[in-house]
Amino acid sequence: MFRKFVYLLALAREKHFGRAAESCHVSQPTLSNAIRQLEEELQVPIVERGQKFEGFTPEGMKVLEYARRIVGERDNLRHELLALAQGVSGHLRVGAIPTALPVVPHVLTPFTTRFPHIRSSVVSLSSREIQRGLDDFELDAAITYLDNEPLNNVRTLPLYTERYHLLAHRDDLTEEMIADGAIAWDKAADLRLCLLSPDMQNRRIADTAFRMTGRTVQPAMETNSIVTLYTIVRAGTCASIVPGQLLTFVPPHPDIVALPLVDPELSHVVGLVYADRDPPPPLAKALAVAASDSDIAQRVAIGVAEAMIPWRVAIR
Repeated sequence: MFRKFVYLLALAREKHFGRAAESCHVSQPTLSNAIRQLEEELQVPIVERGQKFEGFTPEGMKVLEYARRIVGERDNLRHELLALAQGVSGHLRVGAIPTALPVVPHVLTPFTTRFPHIRSSVVSLSSREIQRGLDDFELDAAITYLDNEPLNNVRTLPLYTERYHLLAHRDDLTEEMIADGAIAWDKAADLRLCLLSPDMQNRRIADTAFRMTGRTVQPAMETNSIVTLYTIVRAGTCASIVPGQLLTFVPPHPDIVALPLVDPELSHVVGLVYADRDPPPPLAKALAVAASDSDIAQRVAIGVAEAMIPWRVAIR
């Protein structure tokens, strides 16, 4: 039954019988027959029949949901048993919202120090993609917002607070726009902006801030990369709204200024999340323990404050 569920998950992933069979290292007839046997055992149609794969029936979608859960729990069991015998092991898969990528080393370094034999991979995802990845057992843990559009069925560990800055070429700013080394959101709305794409929660946070001031912004450019935000500003093409942690890993430039955004002065908590299952996934639990023992919030706050010093010099 496990093998049939694995074949079913491969078909859902590949959306093609031949590629699904190849990914499972079996022939296409073997995979097709296994799924037909599954339909006979459960007495429901699972796959829409046609000349090629056309999707799943409503009953098939429900079977697929249970297959993901069962195969995921089997993998957790294997990791639990291996952990009892050898300690924590396996491959840690972490998703992170783009604005949290500069903080990923603060989270993974204490973990890899404790478990140097464990391979880790990090992918940049939107918060909605993270929810799907956790639900489908494709991620062990993720770093995302906790208090804005929170995820469902997860355990959480707060890591740090994200605050927002305007990054702009100094020639695009006037003295009237700046007050006490900061700039209001409604003033920033007057600039030509490059923002993250609408599928990113950070963009929706920025849009909400603008609406709170009675403004609606149509950005001149959009991207899903925070590094691109910086390069666009540096090229003098646009200004941008960026999280403070971006300033910790991009070099300051004498012609670019970073100004805290105020009126309203927004902040959101970013943290570690992993599936709320009992027992919790071993790798995710080990990552949470390692992260909780490190004062990540203080280190991020100090890093942003130190990074702001040359940007403040540029403001003068």
